[in-house]
Amino acid sequence: MDTKKYQVFERIVELSSLTRAAEDMGMTQSGVSHILAGLEEEFGFPLLRRSRVGAQLTPEGERLMPAIREVLRAQERLEQTVADLRGLAAGTVRVATFTSVAVHWLPEIMTEFQSLYPRVEFQLFNGDYHDVDRWLTDGSADVGFVTIPNSLKCECIPLKEDRLLAVLPPNHPLAQKEVCPVSEVAREPFLSLLETSDDDARRALQSAGVQANVRFSTKDDYAIIAMVGKGMGVSIMPELLLRDVIGNFVAARPLDPPNSRMLALAVSAGELAGPATRRFAEFVQEWVAKNG
Repeated sequence: MDTKKYQVFERIVELSSLTRAAEDMGMTQSGVSHILAGLEEEFGFPLLRRSRVGAQLTPEGERLMPAIREVLRAQERLEQTVADLRGLAAGTVRVATFTSVAVHWLPEIMTEFQSLYPRVEFQLFNGDYHDVDRWLTDGSADVGFVTIPNSLKCECIPLKEDRLLAVLPPNHPLAQKEVCPVSEVAREPFLSLLETSDDDARRALQSAGVQANVRFSTKDDYAIIAMVGKGMGVSIMPELLLRDVIGNFVAARPLDPPNSRMLALAVSAGELAGPATRRFAEFVQEWVAKNG
């Protein structure tokens, strides 16, 4: 089956732009437009609306997109299986992740994996917890780094328990303590992730029965770290995210009561995932056990 036209359409949707999709796939914009027009003629209805904010799916396109993604994933599994039977690990693994894993785990994981399996390529999707869940659910990603428990209908493989810490300006009075009571952290000006990303801090606060004095919210983890370092407030964040900044920009202390997140790898197709995807999932487990 020739799935090139579906690949082009998926990339247009992911990038919300025919121009960017053409650049990404090494095609001309007219070539991408021709493929889109051919699909719309084949199906008998428009798939995209184009405006100043980009290309967006029509209602018909929204209903069709999951089926198109399933065709593409099935084709990818077929190609991976054929390569595996020929003794060649090959294919594309689509990985969804959030900042802490993208910065501190994935570069080394991917480098070591590709040294063993040079024919396997990666496509990365980086966002917050909500984004990762969406990419796994709609089929954009084959695997994703998540926290458990969650409501995803995926195979979830536990990887590592990651402590939550109080993040403080270096000269803050709470930084002089060995352990920070969550109730005291909550009374300080609190810098928070957006509600879709803030599962960790919210869970720590709720377990202590307190509500934070939120002064500022953002989707950017490192913006919060920078603002804490400048004395604008405090926060609660995972230890993995703070690996390179504790002692340099901010202070971090264990919480009382203690809290953590459980990091896991979700495989969207479960046991039906292609061989390259399964090998990557197994490699991640081994790497985290040794290095995480």
